Amino acid sequence: MKPSNWFIRLEEAADAADIENLQAEAFGPGRFARTAFKIREGIASDPRLSFVGMSGADLAGSVRLTPIMIGNSRGMLLGPLTVSPRFKNRGLGKELLRTCLSAAADAGETAVLLVGDAPYYGPLGFEPVPMGQIILPGPVDPARLLVACLNGSEMPSGLVRGGTD
Repeated sequence: MKPSNWFIRLEEAADAADIENLQAEAFGPGRFARTAFKIREGIASDPRLSFVGMSGADLAGSVRLTPIMIGNSRGMLLGPLTVSPRFKNRGLGKELLRTCLSAAADAGETAVLLVGDAPYYGPLGFEPVPMGQIILPGPVDPARLLVACLNGSEMPSGLVRGGTD
């Protein structure tokens, strides 16, 4: 792994086009059909909990947290976590993830949900969701449904929907 010095900061409105380009490059047009993208559709990410990683003047990666409901509990949906191919495998994704999880905990959030690879996210505090405890409104590989419970909270349960109502 080639070491890099990252500057992590809150996402700004001026970053939107660069972030969209990163996501298009990483996930392609099929991303809009994925369940996690559909949950986020029409729901703004939380500006207090959405970050970018900079390498000099280049936007190298981003992570967003979007408010969701899990049953009757408020939570956050992570994603997408995106790193430019030019900067992959240098630790930026994990640094962005640590930053947003720390900010979420400081903001009093209790759960961050994601669809992703347990070997990558597990060491950063995510655990598999037991079958049927958290239900997404579309197809998802149950082995990839992970949650980080923050601030000593218990794992929530129920159907996931975007927003806070």
